[in-house]
Amino acid sequence: MMHNDSELITRLAAALAPMLRPPIPVEIDLWDIATIAAFLKRSEAVVRERMACLPDFPKAIRLPSTKAARGQALYRAREVIAWAAGYQDRN
Repeated sequence: MMHNDSELITRLAAALAPMLRPPIPVEIDLWDIATIAAFLKRSEAVVRERMACLPDFPKAIRLPSTKAARGQALYRAREVIAWAAGYQDRN
């Protein structure tokens, strides 16, 4: 039984390996609203409607698209992290 479990785990790992991407370093990563919401422990709506519109929130990056609509807003992860850290209590 133990041998079969080990073999199954090995086969599962081999099957999953091509699907896994290495993490992008936070220094260069671009986050969407959903990722920012998860980081800030807020809903996407709160981030989009109450935070991203604040004057001191990091400015969005909008990559070009063939569609006429504006591209999805992306934000530098390191800037979002620094913005949030700026609100740490000083007490």
